[in-house]
Amino acid sequence: MTRFLLETCWFVPIYGLLGAILTLPWSLGIVQRTGQRPAAYLNLLMTLAAFAHGSIAYFQTWNREPQQLIFSWLQAADLDLSLAIEISQVSLGAMELVTGISLVAQLYALGYLEKDWSLARFFGMMGFFEAALSGIALSDSLFLSYGLLEMLTLSTYLLVGFWYAQPLVVTAARDAFLTKRVGDILLLMGLVALSSYGTGLTFSELEAWAESNPLPFWTATWLGLALIAGPIGKCAQFPLNLWLDEAMEGPSPASILRNSVVVSAGAYVLIRLQPVFTLSPVVADSLIVIGTITAIGASLMSIAQIDIKRTLSHSTSAYMGLVFIAVGLGQVDIALLLLFTHSIAKALLFTSVGSLILATNSQNITEMGGLWSRMPATTTSFVVGSAGLVALLPLGGFWTLRRWVNGFQDIPWWLVSILLVVNALSALSLTRVFRSIFLGPVQPKTRRAPEAPWPMAVPMVSLIVVTLLVPLILQRWQLLLTWAGPWEYSHNPLVQFGVPLLVFSGFLGVMAGSLIPLERTGARSRRILVRFWQDLLAYDFYIDRIYRVTVVALVALFSRLAAGFDRYIVDGAVNLVGWAAIFSGQALKYSVSGQSQFYVLTILVGTGVLVFLALTWPF
Repeated sequence: MTRFLLETCWFVPIYGLLGAILTLPWSLGIVQRTGQRPAAYLNLLMTLAAFAHGSIAYFQTWNREPQQLIFSWLQAADLDLSLAIEISQVSLGAMELVTGISLVAQLYALGYLEKDWSLARFFGMMGFFEAALSGIALSDSLFLSYGLLEMLTLSTYLLVGFWYAQPLVVTAARDAFLTKRVGDILLLMGLVALSSYGTGLTFSELEAWAESNPLPFWTATWLGLALIAGPIGKCAQFPLNLWLDEAMEGPSPASILRNSVVVSAGAYVLIRLQPVFTLSPVVADSLIVIGTITAIGASLMSIAQIDIKRTLSHSTSAYMGLVFIAVGLGQVDIALLLLFTHSIAKALLFTSVGSLILATNSQNITEMGGLWSRMPATTTSFVVGSAGLVALLPLGGFWTLRRWVNGFQDIPWWLVSILLVVNALSALSLTRVFRSIFLGPVQPKTRRAPEAPWPMAVPMVSLIVVTLLVPLILQRWQLLLTWAGPWEYSHNPLVQFGVPLLVFSGFLGVMAGSLIPLERTGARSRRILVRFWQDLLAYDFYIDRIYRVTVVALVALFSRLAAGFDRYIVDGAVNLVGWAAIFSGQALKYSVSGQSQFYVLTILVGTGVLVFLALTWPF
């Protein structure tokens, strides 16, 4: 039985798709008497079956070599499009992370969207969402992964625009969709180019192909830059980073998945493509530069936000920036560790955020305060989730960053500096948010705030337990380093003092976040210099306005020129021919007398004009 479940693990993504299909009678209004909740229960049942099936299959992969399941889809001449599935600890572990967090998010949605009139539609979209994410985790085919990424883009658009009656929601969904499409088109170009250089369309072949088939420098550079464009959009990296904070207009249960495993799906594809990036140092350097700009820039943006969901969305972009840096350095194991620890901690943080929004009907942290005694479960989940992100003992974020700093003999000083800055800024931002929401005097919107109902409290408590167990899980997977090791005898001071510096940076960030003044009545400072920096960070370095006067203005200008050319040149030429035909017809009708000599004269004159034009045309 267990062997059968292992061999049929490819069916796990289909559970989510079946759940989405089963909700159609309710979401389309065919079934109305029972209400919307049966559709939610059916989708939850399918997700639970997917999680159970994947768990059994995952434990069967221990101490086994990776296997492949290949489904031939299209064969024509030398074109072979096969859909490959990889069965390994990494792929099934990623799939279990997706189905587990999806199960938590859907159970959470039962309480959060209890009174929503379109609950069935939401759960149908979540099932579609889960199917695409699970398929990406299992896929070993570049072609299949691209198709699943397109499904992910569509489901993101539908979930962000769930409350489509609000104009701001429609704008956010449109921006998220179009921003991702920019990266997806370039990614498709890269995949087509990669398949034309002799390699198969599977991730498992890339490493051997990259070692045996070096490409010319510029070819490898353009190919690698095209391949990283898709993950840049999916992971909300600079310059395609603005869609994620706008996507926070969607429901909070969808934000749990979006900020934990959806952005991780793009990073997962980036990790699988890493062998191609080794062919050109420009591509690897580009990954490091993009990751550095996003990690530091998004961390700075988060400390000036007053919308709690936007604060955490910028934090997500910052940590995905660290993943880009790790991939650029070729440290794939660190990138996977970052994805795992960040996904669980960020999912826990967003469960607490959803509880706060439901209790206070606000996302503005300046309108909150004094909630620690009224919402103890929410407070605990926020504290544990925050501690799981930064390098503070003893949770997963500390162990991941510790291995990165203390696990290599030669570590560059700039990498340690980036980690210190991002860790300190993250600790500062999370401490500031915690003080604004849970400490201080009680505000009007928090005076009667209740604790979350049990459908929301159970997922929060479950994720608290999982977050606390992350170090033990990593130890079980033998992904942690012991305290003693050869790196500790290195003469590199960065290796010797890297961990203490990380801990100190986290402590420094917490202290700074505890000491900075909090202005509740007026979020903007009255001092001009402080207000300048505050506005610069709060408005995302005015990136959207820069786009408006550069890229958007150029596209609008090109569109006007193209419209003018089409109207006055193309249409003008066609209209000229039409008017010439009408004029000549009107003129010729006066020569129609019924006598043959007039017809012969007309033909001769026309032929003479054509011959004259033909002879004089070159001159």
